[in-house]
Amino acid sequence: MNPSRRQLLHFGAAAPGLLAAAGAASATPAPRLARRLRPGDTIGLVSPANATFEREPLRMAIESLQALGFQVKPGQHVAARRGPFAGTDAQRAADVNAMFADDTVAGVLALTGGSGCNRIVDRLDYDLIAAKPKFFGGFSDLTCLVNAIHRRTGLVTFHSPVAGSEWNDYSVQNFKAVAMNAEAALLRNPVVKPSDDLVAREERITTLRPGTARGPLVGGNLTVLASLAGTPYFPDCRGAILFLEDINEYIYRIDRCLSTLRLAGALASLTGVVLGRFTKCEPGDGYGSLTLDEVFDDYFLPLNIPVYRGAAIGHIKRKLTVPVGAPAELDAVAGTLRLLQPAVT
Repeated sequence: MNPSRRQLLHFGAAAPGLLAAAGAASATPAPRLARRLRPGDTIGLVSPANATFEREPLRMAIESLQALGFQVKPGQHVAARRGPFAGTDAQRAADVNAMFADDTVAGVLALTGGSGCNRIVDRLDYDLIAAKPKFFGGFSDLTCLVNAIHRRTGLVTFHSPVAGSEWNDYSVQNFKAVAMNAEAALLRNPVVKPSDDLVAREERITTLRPGTARGPLVGGNLTVLASLAGTPYFPDCRGAILFLEDINEYIYRIDRCLSTLRLAGALASLTGVVLGRFTKCEPGDGYGSLTLDEVFDDYFLPLNIPVYRGAAIGHIKRKLTVPVGAPAELDAVAGTLRLLQPAVT
């Protein structure tokens, strides 16, 4: 994760009572579903976070969406740049709002992640989004916007590949099942058979605490999610299944972010937890560290709820598309999430 994103977490030592009060200030509006995406639909391509510094990644992202059967409408500022961001805060927010306002656009997908979505989360037109619900997807820094949109409007959003992701068969089939075919899909890791080994060493699931649980799905990138704590854009975690992932964070920072969620009261009323991939999250230099196993045990085992680790969620090639706000059933032994109803109409 970029250093600039880490800097957003310095408020994490704020008064626990303030965080808890803000986190439970109001209930999420009644759920609303976007129309399913269909071949031939127009996807609005926006870049609410980092700039794309070369032309080729943008062309490849557009070609990927076209290969999925969509027409593509790039946002006015999708190729803009201000420092690391894809234009000014006003420009990036305006592109998102414009896509929701445009009746020719069926869904909105981010070009890439990075950082910067926190800077525009209070610039989105949530009344407009509620009035014109559409598919909205992305991951990594888009954790901010997919959770904020759901919290403020009730719209089920999608922790999904961004347009610039690798659209391999596994990612494509999961995206189609959830966002295009309107399936009450079973979200599970790909099956990888060992080639020259006694056991499979990829796509493994670890059960921290067995059991099943039901609840709406909330979550995404841990560091980004923790940066929303105490704001009106933080998800309502009461009765929810929380899913988390991260990348390039020292373990003590993972610990700090989980502590922020705990102090905010976000962990107290969960029904279950799904831990995705924590890619390159290592101890760092200079002093000893807890392991990720120990950190996860410390925060999640005392909750006495089902928890599993290793889901295909995160900064990895083969990604699940996870609908934020959709009701699901977790099975911590099987390592699956089963949607209890379609996430689109």
